[in-house]
Amino acid sequence: MSQAHAPDPVRFAYWVPNVSGGLVTSKIEQRTDWTYDYNRRLAVLAENSGFDYALSQVRYMASYGAEYQHESTSFSLALLLATERLKVIAAVHPGLWHPGVLAKLGATADHLSGGRFAVNVVSGWFKGEFTALGEPWLEHDERYRRSEEFIRALRAIWTEDHAELAGDFYRIRDFSLKPKPLNTPDRPHPEIFQGGNSTAARAMAGRVSDWYFSNGKDFAGATEQIQDVRSSAAAAGRTAPRFGLNGFLIARDTEAEARDTLREIIAKADTEAVHGFGAAVKQAGQSTADGRGMWQDSSFEDLVQYNDGFRTGLIGTPEQIAERIVAYKHLGVDLFLLGFLHYLEEVEYFGQRVLPLVRELEAQQPDAEPEPAASLA
Repeated sequence: MSQAHAPDPVRFAYWVPNVSGGLVTSKIEQRTDWTYDYNRRLAVLAENSGFDYALSQVRYMASYGAEYQHESTSFSLALLLATERLKVIAAVHPGLWHPGVLAKLGATADHLSGGRFAVNVVSGWFKGEFTALGEPWLEHDERYRRSEEFIRALRAIWTEDHAELAGDFYRIRDFSLKPKPLNTPDRPHPEIFQGGNSTAARAMAGRVSDWYFSNGKDFAGATEQIQDVRSSAAAAGRTAPRFGLNGFLIARDTEAEARDTLREIIAKADTEAVHGFGAAVKQAGQSTADGRGMWQDSSFEDLVQYNDGFRTGLIGTPEQIAERIVAYKHLGVDLFLLGFLHYLEEVEYFGQRVLPLVRELEAQQPDAEPEPAASLA
């Protein structure tokens, strides 16, 4: 896929560790912490290291190595109030939230943070959370139909004086929200992200979302998803959403050190937790109409990082990683959602050693499509 390089610099987000257990399901040491004090320190460091966004995870109960969890929207607001520029994305589940209630919370959070609140609409993979709370578990494509209605309702409430929606899942009748979220030069309302790999997810993103998050992908996989989402948006007569890609970043002074770290993560994987997670997510994805759901082709090694982050290949020296990031950018990736083994040290290392190289490459090759190094392809 060939595309002219966009003038905007590629952006970076990080997974907020508001869930215990770290970002890999492994018994390797992970110097991270799910507490607020740690996360407040991390958020300030991240915004000072060049990160634009942070994504608060959503889990409601213990599962697959995640024993403790802080709720995403309240945690996101706390991080917003502890920072000055960082935009914080709160992950939410339709079915557990009503869009009008979230719209009200989002408007308040947006005012308190000066327009830095965002949401990530998660259609759901963990059946146990819904059944434990007595909520129905819809089949895959129905979950995405509900999410699409949720986003349509959310956007209407945030932008219209008398919002109306007669849907299958939500009914909004002459609802007026005051105050509405801030309308800034950057965005008319809080940005709406969504995830998913399936055909239903890609089509929904093209129709209603501002941003589309993908699990980790190689160049071919990212290209395919970008093309599908853009085609869906064109068919809907709207501007395509921007594209975010998950990646677990292991930057070391030598490639050998980085590869050794990856091997150790996988060698020390929590086998029972990885297999349990894999069974849950593959069941969720297999219920898609065409069998193209998330994690359907994920190996055991992929699932050790539970959003396929190793697949993106951000593993090596700062120079190798910067080259690969810019190569993805020229394919159409607008944002990287990054996870780390040792958060404080590696976020700082990224800001000092990797990000300056990315910006240099962007300035040197504004229209080129660099060839990735063979060892990282």
